[in-house]
Amino acid sequence: MAPLRQRPGTTGAIASAAVTTHGSPDYRDFDTRLAAYARIIDEHDRVLLALWNEAAQKKWTMPGGGVELPESPEAAAVREVFEETGYHIELTALLGVDTLILPAQRRPIDTDRALKAVRVVYAGRVVDGQLRHEQGGTTDEARWVPIGEVAALARVTLVDLALAMPPAVLSPPKGR
Repeated sequence: MAPLRQRPGTTGAIASAAVTTHGSPDYRDFDTRLAAYARIIDEHDRVLLALWNEAAQKKWTMPGGGVELPESPEAAAVREVFEETGYHIELTALLGVDTLILPAQRRPIDTDRALKAVRVVYAGRVVDGQLRHEQGGTTDEARWVPIGEVAALARVTLVDLALAMPPAVLSPPKGR
């Protein structure tokens, strides 16, 4: 077990103790972001992508984003896909959960805190709507991209992870 260490500027060993391991930061010194995304592949073997605009270089990503406090990850994925692409979707399977840790200096905001991004990825299909681009959000464009052309795009790692995820046996719960 790692030793207990007192946080600077505090007194009292129990109230201020934090477990550290292998030189990692105090377990409370980072932000967590829960996000949900949808991998949508059509009958022409094209994947639906959104152009993320918050990094120094715009990169393609899976449509999706942050889960708001009162919603489930499933509801967030459906809402985010609509906001970013104009499509109403149905989730068909849970593909997986990925965790990404970003040091503070790699985050797109000015902060001294690392970020642990927990990304839930679903498979989905379009049930209604028309392709359109998000206005005033975190993406600039939505596009169907042939899967064979994805490797040539500037993209976030989530795209490759999501495309490699096999469908899970269980479907996500409906009607939350």
